[in-house]
Amino acid sequence: MEQDHFKQALHVQEGVEQPSIVNPYLDFSKIKKVSLLDKQAYIDGILSGDRVVLSQAITLLESSKHEHYQLSQSILDACIPYSGKSMRVGITGVPGAGKSTFIEAFGKYLTGLGYKLAVLAIDPSSERSKGSILGDKTRMEELAIDKNAYIRPSPSTGSLGGVTRKTAEILILCEAAGFDTVFIETVGVGQSETAVHSIVDFFMLLMISGAGDELQGIKRGIMEMTDAIIINKADGDNIEKAEFTRNQYANALMLFPPSPSAWKPPVLTASSLHKIGMEEIWQMILAYKAHATQNGYFEQNRTKQLQDRFRRFMEGELLDRFYSDVAIKESIKQYERLIAEKKITPYTAGNIVLEQYLQK
Repeated sequence: MEQDHFKQALHVQEGVEQPSIVNPYLDFSKIKKVSLLDKQAYIDGILSGDRVVLSQAITLLESSKHEHYQLSQSILDACIPYSGKSMRVGITGVPGAGKSTFIEAFGKYLTGLGYKLAVLAIDPSSERSKGSILGDKTRMEELAIDKNAYIRPSPSTGSLGGVTRKTAEILILCEAAGFDTVFIETVGVGQSETAVHSIVDFFMLLMISGAGDELQGIKRGIMEMTDAIIINKADGDNIEKAEFTRNQYANALMLFPPSPSAWKPPVLTASSLHKIGMEEIWQMILAYKAHATQNGYFEQNRTKQLQDRFRRFMEGELLDRFYSDVAIKESIKQYERLIAEKKITPYTAGNIVLEQYLQK
């Protein structure tokens, strides 16, 4: 009797059967696979401003397949001569600063003036699944249907500064497709925002007032890189606070050394909700371009960015080739065990493995 009771106490009831993660009624035979175009079809489509072809070419760039990489690089080579004519603006800011709302308001102002705008919105990827929400087209509903605007959300995939490694290449394709203004929206403020700064002409920092000690919350490096600070959400009861915050930042910027462009970063207020301040911000960006072009910094900076990109690419390739080498993988495992057993220092082990690779 006691044994029966014991068995009943340990009896585990079966749980509710979980549904499949894939729709069981989905007929895969009816799903049309998108076939690759030939190289010239991609190039002609991009240069003619075909957004469908542009999107397909960007997808190729983001693919990890070797054959896609080869094709996308040949497309890039053909498009480079038609790029470089846009104004590239990087937009970053603290969480809650209203970056997406600001981009939509500012973007609608520019498309209203006849500009063609591409928005490269970088969404943070999950470190676990590598997936991302890619929700900018839902956050920018008006801009998403604007005939003069093109929004391309891309996952950051863990890359430095929240910017995909492919962002600079996507930028080239968008410029070749005829977009004369490009916004790059980053995931937020951080020390690695240098990645954004290294591919844009103008770097803008969005802030809000009344969010605590604003000046303490921003890294000095970000302040040194910025070409302008915009105090967003300057509307309603927040106007006075926004003006006070503007003065704080204006005073703080006076303590910084001159920038390489010799441009003094202004601090402006804006209201994305009421579309206030958009004209002043655009005139400021145009004034910066005129200033930087006149003293030669604009082209010098773009040349330096290309050279830096060239070096970073080689560094990345060297790392990939080193760690993908089968013999080196085995050596690393071997020396990691010796390091754990304290039979060799990490530095000696590192030198041995590097020498092994260099002697190949």
